[in-house]
Amino acid sequence: MSIVDRLAASRGEVAADLVLRNGNLVNVISGEVYRSDIVIHDRHVVALGAGYKGQREIDLAGKYVTPGLIDAHVHIESSLVSPPEFARAVLPHGVTTVVTDPHEIANVLGLEGMRYMLERAKNGPLNMYVMASSCVPATDMETSGARLEADDLAQLVDHPWVLGLAELMNYPGVALGDEGMLDKISLFSHLVLDGHAPDMTGGMLNAYVTAGVRSEHECTTVAEALEKLRLGLTIFIREGTTTRNLEPLLPLITPENHGAICFCTDDRIPADLIDHGSIDYMIRVAIAKGIDPLMAIRMGSYNTARHFGLGKYGAVAPGRYADLLIVPDLRDFRPEQVYRGGVLVAQDGAMTLEAPALRRINLRSTVNVATNSLDFKIPAAGERIRVIGTVKDQVVTEHLIEPAHIIAGFAESDVERDILKFAMVERHHATGNIGLGFIKGFGLQRGAIAGTVAHDHHNLAVIGVDDASMKTAVLAAVEIGGGLVLADGDRALARLPLPIAGLLSDEPIHTVRADYDRMIAAAQSLGNRMSDPFMVMSFMGLEVIPKLKLTDLGLVDVEEFKLVGLFV
Repeated sequence: MSIVDRLAASRGEVAADLVLRNGNLVNVISGEVYRSDIVIHDRHVVALGAGYKGQREIDLAGKYVTPGLIDAHVHIESSLVSPPEFARAVLPHGVTTVVTDPHEIANVLGLEGMRYMLERAKNGPLNMYVMASSCVPATDMETSGARLEADDLAQLVDHPWVLGLAELMNYPGVALGDEGMLDKISLFSHLVLDGHAPDMTGGMLNAYVTAGVRSEHECTTVAEALEKLRLGLTIFIREGTTTRNLEPLLPLITPENHGAICFCTDDRIPADLIDHGSIDYMIRVAIAKGIDPLMAIRMGSYNTARHFGLGKYGAVAPGRYADLLIVPDLRDFRPEQVYRGGVLVAQDGAMTLEAPALRRINLRSTVNVATNSLDFKIPAAGERIRVIGTVKDQVVTEHLIEPAHIIAGFAESDVERDILKFAMVERHHATGNIGLGFIKGFGLQRGAIAGTVAHDHHNLAVIGVDDASMKTAVLAAVEIGGGLVLADGDRALARLPLPIAGLLSDEPIHTVRADYDRMIAAAQSLGNRMSDPFMVMSFMGLEVIPKLKLTDLGLVDVEEFKLVGLFV
């Protein structure tokens, strides 16, 4: 079919593919909810109103019709599955489009990883747009598996599914005019530039925005978000598995400013995606907390489409793709039917459309550890140590100074004070690098947990009560080619293999969810009481999130943006 066919259907001269009759249209453009038929032809909405005939007609009996939802910023890799399996989780919840930054797999495999994600999304039921990863590696205070400079990213500028440059995490570098960062910004200056500047304020923030950045998803307080909003940044309110910023930021939203606010999930594990949802969950919570339903739906669809220049998405109107939801109750936003391009892809919480068969893609091995140099001993070089302090429901940490627990001349874990040894083992090039530190608030009483998911460098993180358990966990993670492991002494208690770049499983998402739930239960049997210790651990090496983090090169004081010693 062609535009000529769609115009004929718009005029009512030919029967449309589908007419949805008697729906209550949530018109996010005009700000109204009213009764209307929706006429769909050749994947598009071609008309609103009465008097049209369709080859198929469905009476909605007053149910609401809303745009398909759009996630403004998500790392699909955090779901631990490939794009087709991720789609199986989010489409039944009404998310028809995602804007993703594949910098997790890019930090491991470079452009090869980004192309893998694009290839796996091709011809699938979910619209997946990509932001080119701007910080691979995030900083020079880590060892990653790849490095992407402006010349590398130039290959993606004209890609039809690439919308711009992803979160500029080296925010000091941007504000201070780092040449490499400015080269990337210049390359994508005609597209969208996404931000990442936690706690940035004042003159440095002004400089960051002056560089061309247009969004921010790292806000944790209304004051922080308001300062950034006033400077012209679109605020992406985030509700991930570990980063729960939605409810704290709801007071920011007003009828006057909500057009500059979008919803995103950033990082969400399988259980959260399957059980609670994605952007639909955020809309439900926002409405329950007093946000007007139409405003909440706009922030989950129309606003995001406008921010990224996706003119054919985000609203139910003639000329736009027929990505839309049928919702029985706006106050309890749960899509009954999900259409993508006028095709029913999910109903009553389950997929109705089978994903196409996928060709095999062979990726290189990514777990290369110098196992003969594993040594977690920390000779005492003082009486006080820097300790990473975990913060509930956040990826920011405290920079604590604590008395060292010294036994026979070595600093050790102190279970009574909940201060555990933490190591980051380089796993890309077998350099033998091991960053050593301590973390407080993790809660293990015995054993260790390890994983090759460690944002953004994705080296091999391990937290444990004793060195033997830590070594067992690391060796088991290497043996399975990457993944998550729990160990106690010389026994590996549980494993979740992630053979794709040490980040993703090749199993169905419901299988991965069940295995992941078992891993969390096993961690709790060792004393941990976090809802997801693996997700928490994965962010403890991200040296662009304040205040203290650990990479394979050592402890990073994020506020000073430099490596610091363990002993004070």
